[in-house]
Amino acid sequence: MLVEGREISVSRAGKVLFDADGVTKGDVVRYYRKVAAAMLPHLRGRPVTLRRFPDGIDAEGFFQKDASEHFPEWIDYVEVPLREGGTQTAVVGSGAATVVYLADQATIEFHVWPATVGALGRPDRMVIDIDPPPGVSLGELRSVTRRTRQLLNDLGVEPFVQATGGKGFHVVVPLDASAGDDTVRELARAVAETLAADDPERLTTAHRKERRGGRIFLDTNRNTYGQTFITPYSLRSRPGAPVAVPLDWDELGRARPNGWDISSVPKRLARKQDPWARIHRFAASATSARQRLAELTGVAE
Repeated sequence: MLVEGREISVSRAGKVLFDADGVTKGDVVRYYRKVAAAMLPHLRGRPVTLRRFPDGIDAEGFFQKDASEHFPEWIDYVEVPLREGGTQTAVVGSGAATVVYLADQATIEFHVWPATVGALGRPDRMVIDIDPPPGVSLGELRSVTRRTRQLLNDLGVEPFVQATGGKGFHVVVPLDASAGDDTVRELARAVAETLAADDPERLTTAHRKERRGGRIFLDTNRNTYGQTFITPYSLRSRPGAPVAVPLDWDELGRARPNGWDISSVPKRLARKQDPWARIHRFAASATSARQRLAELTGVAE
């Protein structure tokens, strides 16, 4: 397979990775080749964590943050400083050939930092993961997602939404990378706590599951240094081969978190532009948004 001038040999293309669906490694590689153009703007220039399943999703896979193993020399890397000291060698999202090669290494999921390699401590994305427990209706989940959008709009920022391919939705705010990750994390936490305080019967920020009491969890953990979120157009390691898909807000009323899959996403992209194609144009200041939230709630920063 020739990709960006590089010959990539797909090994064991017939190996079934999604047993219940008959999806093979060859299918996964072809999928990533088809969606690479839409996926790369969200992947390029960011450290990537790979979730690999050499024996298929029904077997135990693994997360790979360190890329010091024997990948080709043309794969881009970055030395990532660790909070506890030292560094880690991470793959950097660069081109379609990288994506296709890593798919051939049984990478099902691509997770990216909310920051670029040139500013690892200054995120240009803020992520709120709206994570429902079993039994929550789609209508309720969509309502909470819209309320999150409204509060963020009130802070002067423009959020975007993604169906995660799992249980919930991601609300993602593009930032101008002027603030450190501590500021971004505190903003995300304050937004989530404000929403939960307004609707404590339905929403929670409690990290422990036993403390959530069947409420929707507003998870802001992905804004901590070194954490990641699922890349737009990444497959998920779940039955049905679902995909994380960026949405227009007017699609939310019909959307399910796992409503798109390995077959439907290429068709979607053939008829519809990526809803996040212009996300960078809406980059906002986390510091200004935090100040605005303090004014709205009357709570000092």
